[in-house]
Amino acid sequence: MKAFERRDLVINELYRHKKVHVADLAQKFGVSEETIRRDLDRLDKEGIAKKNYGGAILNAHTNEDPSYSHRHQVNIEAKRMIAACLLELISDGDSVMTDTSTTAFEGLRRIVEDKKNLTIITNSLAVLSEFQHSGQKLISTGGILGPETSSFVGPTASQTILKYNVDVAIFSCKALSMTGGLSDSNEAETELKVLMQQQANKVVLLADHSKFDRIAFIRLFSFDKVDYIVTDQRPSEEWIDFLSKYQVSLLYPALQ
Repeated sequence: MKAFERRDLVINELYRHKKVHVADLAQKFGVSEETIRRDLDRLDKEGIAKKNYGGAILNAHTNEDPSYSHRHQVNIEAKRMIAACLLELISDGDSVMTDTSTTAFEGLRRIVEDKKNLTIITNSLAVLSEFQHSGQKLISTGGILGPETSSFVGPTASQTILKYNVDVAIFSCKALSMTGGLSDSNEAETELKVLMQQQANKVVLLADHSKFDRIAFIRLFSFDKVDYIVTDQRPSEEWIDFLSKYQVSLLYPALQ
C-alpha cells in the first residue's frame, strides 16, 4: 500500500469514527506506529485532524461551509492566476454553467472581459449581481437562496440545470484525493455540481494547490468525469501521472 492510499484510508476512519488510535491503525494497515504518527502529524498540519494522546480526532472544521465573503478572501492571488489560465478553454458564443465557488467567480471576471456572446447559467447570486451589466446573457437557476452562501439550491435549481445542455461547466470543490476523488462540504450545492457536470460537453475543475491531497465531507465524483483541472502551481509528478491515467488535462501558469 502506498503512503497516499494509507493516508486516505486513515481519513476515512476519521470520518467514520470521529477519532482514531495509533496502535489500532498500525495493526490495521500493517505498518509501524511511528509511520502512523507521521501520517497523523501531516493530517494535523493540514487541518484535517487534531492529534491527541494515543491518536487523533477529526477536526470539526473539515465539514464546515464558510460564508461566501470569507471564502472570497482565501488564496485570492491563486484564484486570479487560475482565472488567467482558464481563458483558453472558453470561446466566444459558448454556453457556460458555473457554481458558487469564488474561484469560478474570479474566472468569470476574466472571461466576460475577453469573450463575447456568452450564455452563463448559474446558481450564484454574486455572479448574477456582478455581471448583470456585462453584456452577456445570464440565466439564474432560481431556487432557495442561502443567505450565507449566496447560492440558489433545491428542486427548482436542479430542474433549471437539467433544462440546458452547455458547452462548458466550470466549478470548484473543497478537496481532491487520489483515492477519494473530488469532495466538498455543502450537500445541496454538491448535488447541483453533479448535475452541471452531466449537462456539459466540457468539464473544467478549478482548484488551487491547497486543495490537493485532501478529503472533504461529501464525495462529488471521480476524476474520469473531469476534462480539465486548472490550478495555480504545477502539481507533484505523482499527481501528473495520476491525472494522465484519467485523461485529465492540466493547466497552470507557465512559470511553474
